[in-house]
Amino acid sequence: MAKYMLIMRGTDEGQAAYEEMDFTEVIAAMGRYNESMMNAGVLAAGEGLSDASEGAVVDFSTDTPVVTDGPYGETKELFNGFWIVDVASKEEAIEWAKRAPLSGAGTKLEVRRVNGPEDFPQDDEWIQKEQGWREEQAQRAQ
Repeated sequence: MAKYMLIMRGTDEGQAAYEEMDFTEVIAAMGRYNESMMNAGVLAAGEGLSDASEGAVVDFSTDTPVVTDGPYGETKELFNGFWIVDVASKEEAIEWAKRAPLSGAGTKLEVRRVNGPEDFPQDDEWIQKEQGWREEQAQRAQ
């Protein structure tokens, strides 16, 4: 099994179309989609994000990071939310992505594998510390 993040991306045009939709139906469609992933045992996490006007961007192009409060001016693609699915393959993650109740010009789901501890050198001090931190968090959660 591997974890994949389905990254919901939208455009200004897609956002405008979304605002015209019946919000109750949008919530119901997302609920049915999330429920189908929960019932299949593949949903590890998922959240929607607030409007870009409530966010900020920290740009590291210069020596001192520059912060720009939202909205960010020209928005070609916004990161609007995500799901993390725990599936057997990239192909299975793509199949789940194709079922998402999304529509509209420019609306996309990017599918990316989430790195696991096995993707990093096991003898690295910081990787070992992170594994310890994760174990501590898991114990606290119990």
